[in-house]
Amino acid sequence: MNMSMVPARSSPLGALQTTGLACVAITLAAWAAYHNSFSREFIFDDLPSIVDNPTIRHLGSALSPPVSSATAGGRPVTNLTFALNYALGGLNPWGYHAFNLLVHTLAGLALFGVVRRTLLRPVLRGRFGTDAMPLALAVAMLWTVHPLQTESVTYIVQRAESLMGLFYLLTLYCFIRGVEKRSQESGVRSQEKRSGFRPLATNLWPLASICCCLLGMASKEVMASAPLIVLLYDRTFVAGTFLEAWKTRRQFYAGLAATWLLLGALVAGTQGRGGSAGFGTDVSSWSYALTQFLAIVHYLRLSLWPDSLVFDYGTTLATRAADIVPCAAIVLLLVAATAYALWRRPAIGFAGCWFFAILAPSSSVMPVSTQTMAEHRMYLPLAAVITLGVLGLYALIGPRSLIVFAVAAVGLGWMTTQRNKDYRSELAIWSDTAAKRPGNERAHSNLGVILASIPGQLPESIRHLETAVRLKPDFADAHYNLGASLGQAGRMPEAIVQLEAALQLKPDYAEAHNSLGSALANIPGRMPEAMGHFEMALRLKPDYAEARNNLGLALKQVGRIDEAISQFEAALRLKPDYAEAHYNLGTSLGLTGRVSEAISQFEEAVRLRPDYVEAHYNLGACLGQAGRIPEAIVQFEDAVRLRPDFAEAHGDLGLALYKARRIPEAIAQCNAALRIKPDFAPAHALLEQIQAAAK
Repeated sequence: MNMSMVPARSSPLGALQTTGLACVAITLAAWAAYHNSFSREFIFDDLPSIVDNPTIRHLGSALSPPVSSATAGGRPVTNLTFALNYALGGLNPWGYHAFNLLVHTLAGLALFGVVRRTLLRPVLRGRFGTDAMPLALAVAMLWTVHPLQTESVTYIVQRAESLMGLFYLLTLYCFIRGVEKRSQESGVRSQEKRSGFRPLATNLWPLASICCCLLGMASKEVMASAPLIVLLYDRTFVAGTFLEAWKTRRQFYAGLAATWLLLGALVAGTQGRGGSAGFGTDVSSWSYALTQFLAIVHYLRLSLWPDSLVFDYGTTLATRAADIVPCAAIVLLLVAATAYALWRRPAIGFAGCWFFAILAPSSSVMPVSTQTMAEHRMYLPLAAVITLGVLGLYALIGPRSLIVFAVAAVGLGWMTTQRNKDYRSELAIWSDTAAKRPGNERAHSNLGVILASIPGQLPESIRHLETAVRLKPDFADAHYNLGASLGQAGRMPEAIVQLEAALQLKPDYAEAHNSLGSALANIPGRMPEAMGHFEMALRLKPDYAEARNNLGLALKQVGRIDEAISQFEAALRLKPDYAEAHYNLGTSLGLTGRVSEAISQFEEAVRLRPDYVEAHYNLGACLGQAGRIPEAIVQFEDAVRLRPDFAEAHGDLGLALYKARRIPEAIAQCNAALRIKPDFAPAHALLEQIQAAAK
């Protein structure tokens, strides 16, 4: 019996299952690489963009982010995702990190889909089609776990980059799906020939592509090149020429181009991203462009060997020809190679254009003054580098390269988990940055601010801030921060000099006016000047709760209690969870005899800050004044527990215990007060009273 051999055919279900397994592998790899990022706290720009961003408190205001914000302004979709996080979990960083990783994982899956379907296009199928699935998996896996992506994933506020990246990839993916022909669909070919897509009733992919492009434009400005990249993809892998692509799908491209209108409106409304970007900054386009030659070469090196990642590169500009010329030669050679490849090897040329076009908004002549280099800018361009590397190695050694890719993915994933540890706190990330970039004035300035909040680290804080001022004498923030730390150290004359220097550099610096006012308030006879600076801070920033609180303290100090109360109440309307303002309002109310209201304010202060010693003490005093002795005792006990050397609290606790007829305990507290402060008259008087009563 003759039996003919029938070639085996892969079933659609089998392909679907294989794709599903690849997607599961990418997801597991991403979550394994970033599993230790969830516990990381809010750092740096997370604070103004999330913690202090009032527009995310309600979903209704989320689409109107603060115009002045350098990271959220003009990016309503990104701001909306922060609002969703806030609605679900308040200010718990865990949820924000989880959302970031979800976005990154989805972007990895979208990249997998784009690469796999591109390798199956007729232009590439003959060379890579048989291994399209594992090659696409290798590209997506390496891109997803690469340590260069940590800034865009672990640093919460850089969700703008990863979210834009997701929509960028989905814009291209939906286009690819829209032009794919399915031979099993009858009566479609003639309509495809006229419109370039299957009928809208059976093909919503073009509309989905335009919608994703629109969402990307509202996520981050780097999305600007997406319509052009889709057109270039069409020319390279589908239509064959730009003219044919336009003739076949002109309505679709008109829709993509229309998304630029939204982007233009959003950019115009950001006022140069708070003065941090655009041609109006203090960084010249020429100097910035020269620096980008170094930046791009550095990015490429990190793509191949991500050994020394830096959170913040600062504002350093390239000045030495010896540094610029070699890097410029490399970049210009790559640009020329890309242009040549577009003509002779279009697929390679497309990858080169992907790299340069996506980098162009932030790495060309448009200055970003706050960071002349930034690793998050490589989020999408990295895909081109990895894709060329994967396909190049596969072309050289064939399927054996898959083993290399697997090993590389494991190694890169491990490096990512190690890099995540640097984000565990602001102290850790700024210490790492200052160590790697000792000439970065911003790193020293921010590290100094963090150290100032740690007990015993004030001298080290001042040292770093002095370094920042030395590195960049016209850095207003460094002068301001140094002044604040010197004031905290009690070195008021030096603090005043630094704060005045900050105001000379930046006269509209509301925070510096507020801090200078606080420093002057500690100098005898300079209270009027202090109040003038508080008032100036409020003219510059009317919603500045801290300045209202400080003005209230100054008014209270000169005896204008009613006006002080008004300022504290105004501060609390602006910032209801401001424990210090509750405390100061309580003390002022107590001075006017409004004891019950004072008690309410002190209770709110200790609720907000359970370790607020002074609030516990004053609450105890008011409760005692109101005859609520047992409750007063509890508050005094909390005060001495929190601060064992608080002589006054020991003394008042002794008095409250005496009134409660707990004589031995009262004597013990008086003795404790006298051990701390031997000349403490109230404790001596109470002991004499107890001894007299005993006789």
